[in-house]
Amino acid sequence: MRGMEMHQGLSGSIRAGRALGPRVAFSLTLGLALSASAGAAGQEAAGYFAGKTISLVVGVSAGGGYDQYARLLARHMPRYIPGNPAIIVRNMPGAGSLSAVLFTANVAPPDGLTITAFNSGLLNESMSEGDKAKVRFDQFSAIGSMARDLRVCYAWKEKNIRSLDDLAGPKEFVFGGAGQNSSSTNNVVMLRNLFGLKIKVIPAYRGNTEMNLAVERGELDGSCISWSSVPEDWIRNGKINILTVLSRGGDPDIPPSVRFIGDLAQTQEHKDVIDALLSSGEIGRPFIVHKDVPADRLAILRNAFDQAMKDPQLLEEAEKTRLTISAVGGADAQTLVSKLYAFPPAIIEKARLAIRD
Repeated sequence: MRGMEMHQGLSGSIRAGRALGPRVAFSLTLGLALSASAGAAGQEAAGYFAGKTISLVVGVSAGGGYDQYARLLARHMPRYIPGNPAIIVRNMPGAGSLSAVLFTANVAPPDGLTITAFNSGLLNESMSEGDKAKVRFDQFSAIGSMARDLRVCYAWKEKNIRSLDDLAGPKEFVFGGAGQNSSSTNNVVMLRNLFGLKIKVIPAYRGNTEMNLAVERGELDGSCISWSSVPEDWIRNGKINILTVLSRGGDPDIPPSVRFIGDLAQTQEHKDVIDALLSSGEIGRPFIVHKDVPADRLAILRNAFDQAMKDPQLLEEAEKTRLTISAVGGADAQTLVSKLYAFPPAIIEKARLAIRD
């Protein structure tokens, strides 16, 4: 009966269109056909994920901040995806998480079943390299970011480094980086190049977990990492000195006397370069998919991400594990990525030189 009513309604619309003229009749018929096609496509996408498994590829080793955020998302996002697919985290460390990004770009099928989390320092590397960049992140589709990044530079307290002035020489200090293209490496190199500090960088660590252990063993004097990746007992027991913050946001546990690195720059040029290099922190903890993932599946993943970011269970778990949630939706994250490639060429060139080891 309902099918008959639909048929009669369609016939009636066409008859009405004929009475109005051939152009109107064509428009009405085309509109109805497109609407039916869009509805069918939406239903197909909604059922696509049922019974499937999504791989969440994390470009760093297990245990660090990026990994913790990814596993938190994997536990809560599936129930907001139609069909409730499983999400399995796969760690793929290498080249500051570039290996995972290249896997997504060149190996994984563009079917929506591979989501990638990467170190946002790659955004600076890509921006500063211009046409020579190994990857451009405006050629991916952003699902969203779980948190804008609050980054700090710190030194192990036993090293008696109380401020950046103590790094000005003559003694050379050793800081760590989680890969050649990572935020931690780039930020340390930026400090050295823009402020003339005596810092040697060892970018050989597969993630913040290994780097933190190296600091505790005395192999490293400090590093520049996300505040959420700093071990809680270091903060609680005063084991580190915070030298500077690399974003304008703050945290109650960071002393108010610690200044934003941009406010320490002596020239406007250096301030502009710092703004360009630290703008990736607005994206912070990003998740991307291949650019050719169908639009309807992308919309489902973005919506599921947005819903998960408001989920009471996720927020409660994040609070218990000291993971800040300050989410950026997929469309807004995409816009932020595009802005990274829109800085003036002169500033981009100086930014490139500022993070060249």
